[in-house]
Amino acid sequence: MKRFFVALSIALSAFSATSDFNLSAAPSSNWPQWRGPDAQGVSADKNLPTEWSETKNVLWKTELPGRGFSQPIIWDRKVFLTSDVEGAAAPDTHKPPKHMIGDKEFKHPDWDGVGKLHTFKTLCLDRDTGKILWEQTSYEGAVYDYRHKRGNYAAPTPVTDGKYVWAYFGSEGVYCYDFSGKLVWKKSLGNIGTMGMGVGTSPVLHENLLILICDQEFDGKDSFLTALDKKTGKEVWRVKRPISVSWATPVIVKTPQRSELIVSGNEFLISYDPKTGKEIWRTEGLKSHAIATPVVGHGLVILSSGYPSKVITAVKLGGSGNLDGTDKIAWRYNKGTAYVPSPILYGDYVYLMSDAGILTCLNAKTGEVVYEGGRVPVPTKFYGASPVAFDGKILLTSDDGDTFVIKAGPKHEVLGTNSIGEPCRTSIAIADGKLFIRGEKHLFCIGAKANVAKASD
Repeated sequence: MKRFFVALSIALSAFSATSDFNLSAAPSSNWPQWRGPDAQGVSADKNLPTEWSETKNVLWKTELPGRGFSQPIIWDRKVFLTSDVEGAAAPDTHKPPKHMIGDKEFKHPDWDGVGKLHTFKTLCLDRDTGKILWEQTSYEGAVYDYRHKRGNYAAPTPVTDGKYVWAYFGSEGVYCYDFSGKLVWKKSLGNIGTMGMGVGTSPVLHENLLILICDQEFDGKDSFLTALDKKTGKEVWRVKRPISVSWATPVIVKTPQRSELIVSGNEFLISYDPKTGKEIWRTEGLKSHAIATPVVGHGLVILSSGYPSKVITAVKLGGSGNLDGTDKIAWRYNKGTAYVPSPILYGDYVYLMSDAGILTCLNAKTGEVVYEGGRVPVPTKFYGASPVAFDGKILLTSDDGDTFVIKAGPKHEVLGTNSIGEPCRTSIAIADGKLFIRGEKHLFCIGAKANVAKASD
């Protein structure tokens, strides 16, 4: 276990937020949370653009304040995201917490961020023009803890129900705004220790509840899962979790029998009743960093990790109690996963991606290898964005801002390569027949028309 703890050494970036996965859900062109309407990175939209550049098929390009890894979310004609604007030096009296592994203090050479003052912003843009409609300061001041130098404090993706939008900034709080930008409520969940790596998990909506996972430190003694009333911010339930620090966003799976909130973790994989927080089932954990969002399909939930161990576990839905050693564990696999990006389940296949963008395709039902070693055309790194899929295609976006279009199916084929011309660590969002790509400095809207507008002018 010590090897696992000491191995923590890389940035944690834009990760997750999910809502209900309904096997009979109607297609939606909104993208209301991390990984879209079903939290799976899959869009039902057709005729989306598959070719673009810094100018080609760019409908608009808007400069954003500060930096952020949160994925844009879209509801009708509004786009929401968060950002961190780094300011002057923090007061000398401000001290971050100590992080301990047993009786020894843990320090990381790549810690950053805590020495500056920060302004955390929640923004709303017009979907059709890219104009910033409103910009609210959610938090301003010193931050509780470090982040990795390659990470970002505005990493969690917001979530919306079409009336309100909720933004989460870890120790610096949860904020609810209406669509006009009015602050409805804010709430502190207390100081959340993430071993100085930053917060990655995103809020999840279920009916009238906003659910947040707060796994902490390497001992996990302060880890918890909580549900807030989405209209007031009042805590409805809270349960302790026997899990050390994680960055994965859970998924809510709606089956004919019940809804389950399924949460990844190092020590255990656990399913909860989202209405009460009561545990439904658990099984052996990933024994590794929990960052990837679970994928769901074919009566299975598939949970994975990429560092320091590569572990994929497929669990049959509908179980209860301790599932270890039962037929509810459908299959396991131990190669091909990335540290940060989540896999994607599209059709009959699960696609795993390494940090170098090398694809492995598995049969989702059996875990059987369909192909492995599928490469992108140029050497690059994938430490940020997770894949998205639509219309028989899978998009892989590298840290350099290149997006590779891969043909979905049992044979690996690269259909094209596109670039926005600036680094990118954030997953693509899809809505209204358009792609929304967040680069290091700009938000790009990619569409079929080639009229270029720069909304920040």
